[in-house]
Amino acid sequence: MQDVEASLAFYELLGIRESFRLNKDDGTVMLVYLHVGGDRFIELFPNGPGPDASRPGSFKHICLLTEDLEGAVEELRSKGVKIDREPKQGLDTNLQAWISDPDGNALELMQLSPNSPQKQVASGAETVTLGSRS
Repeated sequence: MQDVEASLAFYELLGIRESFRLNKDDGTVMLVYLHVGGDRFIELFPNGPGPDASRPGSFKHICLLTEDLEGAVEELRSKGVKIDREPKQGLDTNLQAWISDPDGNALELMQLSPNSPQKQVASGAETVTLGSRS
């Protein structure tokens, strides 16, 4: 992360706020924790490495769930957030859209469908079989 304030402002648009910071011995910020909910946090490292440009299309990303993907996308768009990939249905039947934070880190926004494998497992299914891809 190169700009702490820009990152904090961006994540606040997603409803994710700073909860605390850890400082180095010299008083500079080492790590900023953003509370997502429950025991979930995002850690921002000022002056840390950026996304790995040598690995375009990397699977490294954060996935945030929403109950209303279309509404979330429109709200973010109205606040000036660029939508990298518009909402569409994935192979797991969930709706997904993609954005990037100020440092280029990929964020997937996902709305779980009632029949998704994630919902099935969360409801107690031990295994889930997905339909074949043709």
